[in-house]
Amino acid sequence: MGFANKKKFWITAAAIFFGTGASAHDTPSDTKPAAKHASKHSLDRSGKPRRGKASYYARNFHGKKMADGTPLNPQSNAAASKTLPLGTTAKVTNLENGKSDVVEIRDRGPYVDGRIVDVTPKTAEKLGIKEQGVAPVEVKPLEVPQPDGSVKLGAAASDTPSGESAQ
Repeated sequence: MGFANKKKFWITAAAIFFGTGASAHDTPSDTKPAAKHASKHSLDRSGKPRRGKASYYARNFHGKKMADGTPLNPQSNAAASKTLPLGTTAKVTNLENGKSDVVEIRDRGPYVDGRIVDVTPKTAEKLGIKEQGVAPVEVKPLEVPQPDGSVKLGAAASDTPSGESAQ
């Protein structure tokens, strides 16, 4: 049991003994678990495009389990979003150079203000963001899984290869 877990155990034990109302879910303010961050964001199933910044997974995440349970493959098209449902496919476009690629949301994050998507190193290279590490992007969903098991077409689904809206 690590220091943080021991601290959490003793905080919980003291709360039970003294009746302070603290629970096992209470954590010291210096630790911020991902689940706490994710609960601040509701899932966006609208299919509407969003703009923000993209970053990419650091080397230490390679092979780690993503939210969908699969290991991160740096050569895949996997991506992380706090707001898009897992299984969403989306077109990510670098707003500085116009380069784009299609990703599948398979993980949660990024947990940095202003960032809306984390992509794999392969996708980052295709988007031209590996050098600077972060870039302004537009994320346009193609297909968004719905709670009832259906799939809603997103804003990018009506785009033609030339980038103009289909008739």
